[in-house]
Amino acid sequence: MFHTIIIVGNVGKDPEMRYTPSGQAVTSFSVATNRQYTTGGGEQVKETVWFRVTTWGKQAEICNQYLKKGSKVLIEGRLTPDKATGGPRIWNKQDGSTGASFEVTAGTVRFLSSRFRRRMSSAIARKIS
Repeated sequence: MFHTIIIVGNVGKDPEMRYTPSGQAVTSFSVATNRQYTTGGGEQVKETVWFRVTTWGKQAEICNQYLKKGSKVLIEGRLTPDKATGGPRIWNKQDGSTGASFEVTAGTVRFLSSRFRRRMSSAIARKIS
C-alpha cells in the first residue's frame, strides 16, 4: 500500500530546525491551504486547512534557510497519522473548542515564491563558482 499527498499553500510561520541525538537535521513548519466557494444558497465560504510539515536531512537545512512566513510552497509527502487514533492529531484549543492537525512528512519541497527561487538560485550559483 502507498499514499501520497500534495499540498500547495503558504508557510504559516518561520520554520523551526532542531537536530536528533544522532545529528540529523529536522525542520518543522506549518502550511495553510485556502479554498473559496459559493454554496447553493449563494453564500461565499472561505476555508483554510492547516498542515504541520516535517522535513529531514539536507532538505530540512535548506527549508530552514530559505523558507519564511508567507512563502508559497508545494509539498509532496505522506500523512503521518496519530498513533492513538489513526487519524489527525486532535487537541482542545484555549477557547475549549476542538482542533485537528494534519501531520505530513515531506518527501519533496518545491519553493514557488519567485523571490525565494531567485534567492536560492543565486546562493546555489555562488556555491558552484
